[in-house]
Amino acid sequence: MLATGAAGGYGTYSNIKGAYDSGTALGAVAAGEGATAVLALVMLGLTMLGQASPAVVRVGLWALPAAASVMSAVAAPDGPRTVIYAITPLGMSVSAEGMAFLARRIVVHTDGRDAEAEAKAAAVVQALAYHRARAANHPDKKIRKRSDRASWRLARKIGTADTTLGARLLEVQRERITTGADVALGDMFAITLTPATESVTAGRDAVTATVTPALPPVAEPGVGERAVTGGRDGEDTQVNDPLTGLDEESVTPAVTPVTLDEVAAIAGVSTPLIGEPLSDEQIVVVLRFLRYSDDPPLSYRQTVAAFRESGFTGGESRIRGAWATLMAQEESPR
Repeated sequence: MLATGAAGGYGTYSNIKGAYDSGTALGAVAAGEGATAVLALVMLGLTMLGQASPAVVRVGLWALPAAASVMSAVAAPDGPRTVIYAITPLGMSVSAEGMAFLARRIVVHTDGRDAEAEAKAAAVVQALAYHRARAANHPDKKIRKRSDRASWRLARKIGTADTTLGARLLEVQRERITTGADVALGDMFAITLTPATESVTAGRDAVTATVTPALPPVAEPGVGERAVTGGRDGEDTQVNDPLTGLDEESVTPAVTPVTLDEVAAIAGVSTPLIGEPLSDEQIVVVLRFLRYSDDPPLSYRQTVAAFRESGFTGGESRIRGAWATLMAQEESPR
């Protein structure tokens, strides 16, 4: 890059020297390529410091060599050499832009931030906020309309050339694809025990049918007789089951549902709270509580949906890790 810039400066000097004296040629090179080299060093230093270059520096990198090109073209003796003389000073602009671009990529690679992209993004967001405010509150209808159109044009520029945003979006997309693949493979290779359970139940019923005789049907109440309901007779007297001798109302005990506090106490962690950051152990507790809140237990997709709907917070990767821990605990021998 330095050799290209030096060659461009020497070419401009020799071209102008052929039409004017050496002093004029030296001044033209100093005003064109020399000033361009100074601006290139300024932009290179700012880039290495992680700062955005002012607009006047970027404009000068092309305006000064363009002026030198016009000067060289005027000094050309004929038409074919006019083009050559005009292109020669642009070598300095290409060298300066190349050095600045390479330095910018080095800074982005080492520090992870692009000062130029951040400056452009800040300018776009600031202009967008201004036009949205003016489109909503300006008293002139025409100005509101122009600002509304300008805000839509600015909206297309948000995130352009932002490498950090692109990397984050790709990471989010990778997590979603990984979650989708995990759920799809889990549904595909899940082992269903329903057929085996039905066959065992059918065999058990076939065996017990020959051992236990069927009970006679209950006779319908006659005229003037009252049906016995609720385990009591017509005079509201407690009636026991004639087969077992137990109270009909006490045969089926009441089932108390397990609360999240109880599951957390068993796991030895504090109770997870909605809207607060959760530890990995607390996420496992919440997934266990939600999974067994229904019969049959919920699948991964249903459990995650219930987790989100309940208001708990947690990243996709942490939820997948907690689900893997829960599955490992369920499959481990007890």
